[in-house]
Amino acid sequence: MSVLEIKNLQVQVSTDDGPKDILRGVDLTVRSGETHALMGPNGSGKSTLAYAIAGHPKYDIVGGTVTLDGADVLEMSVDERARAGMFLAMQYPVEVPGVSMSNFLRTAVTAIRGEAPNLRNWIKEVKGAMGDLQIDEVFAERSVNEGFSGGERKRAEILQLELLQPKLAILDETDSGLDVDALRVVSAGINRVIETGNTGVLLITHFTRILSYVKPDFVHVFYEGRIVRQGGPELAAEIEANGYAQYVTA
Repeated sequence: MSVLEIKNLQVQVSTDDGPKDILRGVDLTVRSGETHALMGPNGSGKSTLAYAIAGHPKYDIVGGTVTLDGADVLEMSVDERARAGMFLAMQYPVEVPGVSMSNFLRTAVTAIRGEAPNLRNWIKEVKGAMGDLQIDEVFAERSVNEGFSGGERKRAEILQLELLQPKLAILDETDSGLDVDALRVVSAGINRVIETGNTGVLLITHFTRILSYVKPDFVHVFYEGRIVRQGGPELAAEIEANGYAQYVTA
C-alpha cells in the first residue's frame, strides 16, 4: 500500500506587494485505494495544493512536509515525482504541438515502468483504453491536446491515468466543462483506476455532480488555505444542500 502524507504544508506565491500566503497548514493523508474529494469555494487554494505537490515552480514551500511512501517529495524534481508514482490531471490541459499522443504515452509509460512495453501488447492496451473512453483511434496520431475540445482533453487525461497506473492521482477539476455524457465516460475511467486498489485519488472539485459517479471515501472542505471540515460522503450531500457559507462563517 502506498501512502501520501502531507503535514502542515505552507505555501506562498510572490506578488508585486511581496509574498502572499496561499496554503496555511494543510494536513492530509491519502492511501492506495482511497478516494478523497477536496471541495471548497473559488480561491480557497485547492488547485494551489495540487500544483505545489506536483512541483510547480510558481509556488514556494515555506513550511511542512510531503512524503510518498516515506520519500521526501519536496526534494524531488517534477519528473522524479512522476516516476515515483504521482500523477496530476490538470484543470486546463496544455497543447504539446509536434508530439503525437501515441509517442507521448509510450515515452511516459517507458519512463514509469523502466522499460519500453512490448509493441504488440502496447497497441492492444492503448486501443482498449481509448475504446473504453470513447476516444477515436485517429487521436493517437494527433499532437497532444492540439485542437482538442475541452471534453476531449479531459478524456485524454484519464487515458494517461489508466495507462500510467500511478500510486497517487490528483485530479484538478476534471469535471469542469464536461457535458453529462462525457462526465459519465470520464467518471467510469476514474472508477476503473480506483477499482484496481493500487491508486489513491485526490479529486478536487467545486460541485457534487461528479461525486454521483465517483463515490468518495472521504470529503474535505477547503477554505482559506486549510482543511476546515472533514467527513464521509454525507458531507458532500450537506454541501449540495447548504453550500459553503456555514464553513466560511465558521
